[in-house]
Amino acid sequence: MAPKSPREAVQKTKDIRERIQRELDFDPLVDASDITVKNMNGDVALSGTVPSYPQRQQAAVAAKRVQGVTRVHNHLMVMLPYGSYRDDSMLTTAANNALALTVTVPANVEASATEGDIWLTGTVRNRFERDAAEQAIAGLTGVRNIVNDIEILSDIEAADVTLLVEDALDRYALIPDDSDVLVEASDSTVRLTGHVRTWAEHDIVIDAAWRGIGVRNVQDELAVTG
Repeated sequence: MAPKSPREAVQKTKDIRERIQRELDFDPLVDASDITVKNMNGDVALSGTVPSYPQRQQAAVAAKRVQGVTRVHNHLMVMLPYGSYRDDSMLTTAANNALALTVTVPANVEASATEGDIWLTGTVRNRFERDAAEQAIAGLTGVRNIVNDIEILSDIEAADVTLLVEDALDRYALIPDDSDVLVEASDSTVRLTGHVRTWAEHDIVIDAAWRGIGVRNVQDELAVTG
């Protein structure tokens, strides 16, 4: 296959950027009026402002849905409407109440707020409990950003998850048989390398790796080809 001419490369970059912009406009969970999209061969940067933290996260999700996107850098800033501001003590109380009401979040996880930024600390047994803590507070009024400093600690010795993860990927049937995705496990850490076609494939591989018993870290070295 002949290499693309500079003009073709520029056109592809423009096409991806325009498709992302249309997807952001299409998504009912995102106010895209102040979002700017930059793209360089599938490496995408989102900048500008959105009125809430969930919209910031959803904008990146929407961009990843577009074919040809290989990476997303989310530089969006949350500019809260005047009525959505909460003082530090009020937001800290609301966040800790939300954590306490979420059954999948361990009791030792705590939140503190400063100018709309929330810090999460404590320990959990796996990534899914860590994610649950973040999800519990993401939709609170007044949240501008979340810094998740929760540690993953487990008394369970990590199993040999390599074959377990590969078997899970076979069950999901999302990765083609000729895939070069490799799973390597050592000392509670899973390292993932190789290529996947889409972000959906990427996320399912990451999810499978984290489901291994005793896994405390996943090194994501997967490349999304678009």
